[in-house]
Amino acid sequence: MKIGVPREIKTHEYRVGLTPGAVREYVGAGHAVLVETNAGAGIGATDDDYRRAGATILGSAREVFASSDMIVKVKEPQPSEWTLLRENQILFTYLHLAPGPEQAKGLLNSGCTAVAYETVTDAQGGLPLLAPMSEVAGRLAIEAAGAALRRHAGGRGLLMGGVPGVQPARVVVLGGGVVGTHAARMAVGLGAEVTILDRSIPRLRELDELFEGRVRTRFSTIDALENEVFSADVVIGAVLVPGASAPKLVSRGMLSSMRKRAVIVDVAIDQGGCFETSCPTTHDDPTYEVDGVIHYYVANMPGAVPLTSSQALNHATLPFGLALANKGFAAVLENLHLRAGLNVHRGRLTSEAVAESLGLPCSPIEQAAA
Repeated sequence: MKIGVPREIKTHEYRVGLTPGAVREYVGAGHAVLVETNAGAGIGATDDDYRRAGATILGSAREVFASSDMIVKVKEPQPSEWTLLRENQILFTYLHLAPGPEQAKGLLNSGCTAVAYETVTDAQGGLPLLAPMSEVAGRLAIEAAGAALRRHAGGRGLLMGGVPGVQPARVVVLGGGVVGTHAARMAVGLGAEVTILDRSIPRLRELDELFEGRVRTRFSTIDALENEVFSADVVIGAVLVPGASAPKLVSRGMLSSMRKRAVIVDVAIDQGGCFETSCPTTHDDPTYEVDGVIHYYVANMPGAVPLTSSQALNHATLPFGLALANKGFAAVLENLHLRAGLNVHRGRLTSEAVAESLGLPCSPIEQAAA
């Protein structure tokens, strides 16, 4: 199969779909890899690095899309890329279709087969291709919050961990999954006072044992949510409903009761965000203020550390990508975990969560494949 790797074109997105090391694996398995020139520049990988790995370098994204059976990317395709996709072509990337009806329309019109990293599952019921970027984003969320707390950035003027004799920042994490756990780990490491809210008692028990009492855990009720959010210096949104839009946990009306110049970091922004005031931002202009509260809502946070992110992502996606390259769409039909990742096929939505979020019909995979 011919595997295409276009350069990412989203604002300040420096990751790459395949690293040179991953290219060697595809080439070693008998596949041809076509890489757009300078696709790996963001991670310091030159065209010569890709040539040494066995790839062929093409001069434009249009050539890559036109010549490839499968496109491997990082971020969701942008409008200029929708028109380059075609029927019987596989797209393997993050999609986050629930909050993106226009993108969904573009993919449906293309007739392509789109497998979303964020809904591929594993035998343990986890999301193995979302996990590495969730780990990165969770850790970056605390770095971003620490920077936004500084007075010149509009924040309260707090040092995350305080100093002896001075109260540290109060960090509240909404959601105890991968993002929330890694955010809490970073915040605790900096010396912040950390609380995690979640609606799973077993998960709260696991977190209590994991952090050995260094983090407060609370079952997430309306009262607990308001109590914690209103007294927080930093709130991290880390709630995930696989494939679907994130639930809106914090209303705009609640902002007036929060501490002035507190910071919200919404890691769930790719799925629409878990705050009513959620609106995607970029690394160029990452924050905005609503009712005296600083909002950090960058939709591709891991793109700021592309070398770490690309390597971690490639390690996770490689076995699934090779399965698709080896067997094509048959791999989706044979592999339950890739089936869970299928969002679009030949003009039909195949993910119930995505279809429900978009208010569109969902077709069973067998029906879509007929």
